[in-house]
Amino acid sequence: MFSGEVLHLHVCPRAFLPMQSRQEITLVAGKGIEGDRYMLETGFYSDKPEIGRQITLFEIETLAALKRDFDIELAPEEHRRNVTVKDVPLNHLVNRQFRLGSCLLEATRLSFPCKHLDEITGKDAFDSLVHRSGLNCMILEGGTVRVGDTVTPV
Repeated sequence: MFSGEVLHLHVCPRAFLPMQSRQEITLVAGKGIEGDRYMLETGFYSDKPEIGRQITLFEIETLAALKRDFDIELAPEEHRRNVTVKDVPLNHLVNRQFRLGSCLLEATRLSFPCKHLDEITGKDAFDSLVHRSGLNCMILEGGTVRVGDTVTPV
């Protein structure tokens, strides 16, 4: 059992634009995040729809590991995931439900690293992100998620 914390929230209205930091985001069950590219169908992968890509999470511990192991500095807004969490073992949540604040999510699969990230940031992070590139989820119960909210399994 764990209890993690939401550290950063980001949305992006369209592919290739910088991620925008938010103190809170609104999740819509079965659809995505208000104002985000995948709910708006303007994301890099929007031509390959996937129900489990409604929201993505990323571990802050991975950013420290990239710096320590590969000397790659990646900021929370650069990994292109929506929610950066602390003390949440994302790899263990695949096919499980959990609470993100008051919202209920179901993790569908681990995210794959993407060369698109290398192109946008100019950093060679692809290989270092294999098996730790985040988590794709469906939104089962929507609501508002804020920085500082807890992440807990159900």
